[in-house]
Amino acid sequence: MFNKTQKREFLGGGKAALPLVLGAIPFAILFGTLAPTSGLSALATVAMSVLVFAGSAQFIVLALIAVQAPLEMILLTTFVVNLRHVLYATALVEHVKHLSLGWRAILAFGLTDESFANMSQRYLQEDKRDAHYFYLGSISCFYTTWVSFTILGLFLGSLIPDMSSWGLEFAMSVTFIGMVVPYMNSKAMISAIFAAGISSLAFAHLPNKLGLIVSAIIGVAVGLTISQLANRQVSYE
Repeated sequence: MFNKTQKREFLGGGKAALPLVLGAIPFAILFGTLAPTSGLSALATVAMSVLVFAGSAQFIVLALIAVQAPLEMILLTTFVVNLRHVLYATALVEHVKHLSLGWRAILAFGLTDESFANMSQRYLQEDKRDAHYFYLGSISCFYTTWVSFTILGLFLGSLIPDMSSWGLEFAMSVTFIGMVVPYMNSKAMISAIFAAGISSLAFAHLPNKLGLIVSAIIGVAVGLTISQLANRQVSYE
């Protein structure tokens, strides 16, 4: 059972996740709607959201299944698309390395773009002792929402034709903008965001969404470089 502090952290994580969860709801509905048209059964659709829990990767798998891509291609493409989570994990490892293997496994499974954004903000605070419960609360909110609205999408897809033409996917773009804006509070962060954005356009032609990984690395490199230059300037003064 949770003590008072842990319960407060857990509920705080869920509350912090709500604004981003709202953007993921249309995306989950769209997945539930599209999956059967790609050849997945209702059970397989729900199982993918329950066991995989990776929005962009799930949509890519649907596209590959629809064109009857070989299993090797599906696995490789999914691996490349999810490589960005290695960057996320690297940033969080200092904060969770003291936890048990079980805890780290749960947190690793729930590591998404949105939960990473929440936790990055939480770990800026001084008291981090029970912050992993905040992380768990954030994950739980995202997970239950994603699975629940995938199921809803399955039902709506069978009742309402052509839902895929409604443009529901725009919500994820809005969600990512909401994730990025709070970090635009320094020259290094702004430079990193713009560098990553420009790079993503320049490398958009790369296969298997590899351009996203390249642009993320470039953005991190630019941000770190500018941050180090700023620190040196301060030390000289």
